[in-house]
Amino acid sequence: MAFLFSLFLVITNAQGNKTEILQSLENRSQDKQNQQITATLKNASRLFGDKNDLTSVIIVIPAGSVVNVLETDSIYFKILYEDDQGFIVKRDAVITNTPVENKPAQVQDNAKQNDDQSGSGRGNRFAYLEYKYGKNMAALLIAGKIWKGMSSDMVKDSWGSPLKINRVIGDVVKEEWIYKNSWLFIESDRLIDWGPVTSNKQ
Repeated sequence: MAFLFSLFLVITNAQGNKTEILQSLENRSQDKQNQQITATLKNASRLFGDKNDLTSVIIVIPAGSVVNVLETDSIYFKILYEDDQGFIVKRDAVITNTPVENKPAQVQDNAKQNDDQSGSGRGNRFAYLEYKYGKNMAALLIAGKIWKGMSSDMVKDSWGSPLKINRVIGDVVKEEWIYKNSWLFIESDRLIDWGPVTSNKQ
């Protein structure tokens, strides 16, 4: 009888240990999910359904988007972006260790809003611009500089969105961007000229 009782205790302890082991494994699995590796896209990148078939593009993920990295090899990251899973070229992204929700890049419409943020926000903006254009160009843009030949995206990154755009579409697209004190003339996505706003320009 004592033997059966001790056998019963051993079996009960074993089952209790199994439960603890299962809970421990489950907790570790959850921790692993919480510590999932993420990457931020330096450039817009095509998401391939099959890395061996470059025609299997699912979507194009915008630059600045954060994705979950599932696996990696010498050329590709296997990633999860929103509800899509597939492969992106490694050179288009940089690994980050901070777990973040995968969100598309949020474009800020007004550069001034970024300047009004705290120093850390300004630092983040500089890092974003440096990532996009390089260190020298980022320094010019964060200082609010403009120059002939710069792209309209660069203008927005330097001055923010204009108050008004007058557009003429012909063989080439011509735009007049009106800011508070200046107008800019943009042709085929390039800054051509600028000047002070007069009363008839507003």
